[in-house]
Amino acid sequence: MKQILMAEIRDILQQFLTYMEPAEWLFIGYFLAVNLTYTLLVIISFFYIRHQQNYYQVFNLKGLFNSNLYKPVSILSPAYNEEVNIIASVEALLQLHFSDFEVIVINDGSTDDTLKLLIEHFDLYEIDRPVELPIDHKPIKKVYRSSIYPELKVVDKENGRKADALNAGINVASKDLVCSIDADSILEPDVLLKLLKAFMEEENVVAVGGIVRIANGCTIEDNIVKKVDLPKSFLGRIQTVEYLRSFLFGRVGWDYLDSLLIISGAFGVFDKKAVVEVGGYLHDTVGEDMELVVRLHRHFKDKGEPYRVRFLPEPVCWTEVPESWSVLGRQRNRWQRGLADTMMRHKKMLFNPKYGRLGMLAMPFFFFIEMLGPVIELFGFGYFLIVLLLGGFNSTFVLLFLTVSVFLGMVLSITSVLCEELSFRRYPTLGNIATLTLYAFLENIGYRQIHTWWRFKGLIDFIKGDKAWGVMTRTGLSSNSNVTEGIKKLKDSVSNFFGSLKYWLVVYGVTVIVIALILHVLIDNGVIPDVYSIVRAELGI
Repeated sequence: MKQILMAEIRDILQQFLTYMEPAEWLFIGYFLAVNLTYTLLVIISFFYIRHQQNYYQVFNLKGLFNSNLYKPVSILSPAYNEEVNIIASVEALLQLHFSDFEVIVINDGSTDDTLKLLIEHFDLYEIDRPVELPIDHKPIKKVYRSSIYPELKVVDKENGRKADALNAGINVASKDLVCSIDADSILEPDVLLKLLKAFMEEENVVAVGGIVRIANGCTIEDNIVKKVDLPKSFLGRIQTVEYLRSFLFGRVGWDYLDSLLIISGAFGVFDKKAVVEVGGYLHDTVGEDMELVVRLHRHFKDKGEPYRVRFLPEPVCWTEVPESWSVLGRQRNRWQRGLADTMMRHKKMLFNPKYGRLGMLAMPFFFFIEMLGPVIELFGFGYFLIVLLLGGFNSTFVLLFLTVSVFLGMVLSITSVLCEELSFRRYPTLGNIATLTLYAFLENIGYRQIHTWWRFKGLIDFIKGDKAWGVMTRTGLSSNSNVTEGIKKLKDSVSNFFGSLKYWLVVYGVTVIVIALILHVLIDNGVIPDVYSIVRAELGI
């Protein structure tokens, strides 16, 4: 009975493979397009970055900031239940090297001690609330100013999520530019000097993004990153490679092509007048950062006015990334829902020559590769496993699929690590580079497949209409610790160990299959001898 059942299952799977066979080239073509496109972006980015570095070695812009050529900036930091990081984050913002800026912290209806800590630490007192509110948001309860730091304001408002909080901050802001930053992030002291040069070099710049780097594992003293190091956790290191590939070199490449669609919500500067003109951040999306950038593109393209959206790789914002599988999964789910929402809202731009490279290049890439990609990837990996189960180790599809999905992915990740070392050298030791290279290999075996599932589920949740933000647990970036924090981190470490254990079981399983597959092909084609068969023959077995 069992043999009959297995035979029936095998027949069903075989019929499925026969039916899906025309899709084999779709799977291969997708992975080839993704990895080659990103490889091209990394190469373009590397030479573009080196060109910029050589330029700024010759032309030092520091002197310009002693004149009146720069634009003053309001730094907006929305905070919801950020009591772990809020004081360290605000202290770091107040230490920035710039002569004309203000810091506006928006307490978005926190239920913890975020507001209480701010009031006590910075000696806040109440001031008049703004009368003119050009952008809608939830009601403001009170506005405070610090008696210690006059440039610090704190807005206490009803909860409306991040986009709503940023809109409130824009209404309170008194400067020409607004800089959005997450409350759990730390800016380098000279970040504004580096970032705002884009607004000085070109008058029509409406938005600029900077690089977001991972602070987990770094030594932080006096709210400044003193020593750069890698995260201690597996997930943190995997994300370091991911950030280098996608968030650094990927975005530099799109900037070179003048087709940047994303400025990270953790760190970006916008022209306040332009943001108000398009209506501020949308309330009913979880991808408000990308949506605003695409809406700015569309707005100025429709009006026929010259403008630029830029990305600069040197201004650095350090942020805490999730080191828990569940939290990371919720984050990537939200990112995918935000991407899908933005693509659908602005689908009019897709393949529309009116929008130039945006409509003919960037939008199609993000729509078909980034948004719909998880569907193709998931079915591709599923189809690949079924082929292996039915013994198709020698099939052309298996060899090509492994090459374009795994090996090309490894080459891309390693190339990103090498370009980082050749251009910025933020990770000071050979051990750091060796570790990142190892994780560049591991990222494509297990993690990418799990990440595909998170993105696929995010797409399904978007179709269902899910707009929940999800709980993002923070452990804190401050280098100071106490017994309670130590116990909490120990519990988190134990939890992450068991979460990583599941991953490593997948990694080892996939690795064994891949190695066995490679050996089988090499032996079958006579490249290496079949030692096992030779030994059996010698022993007369």
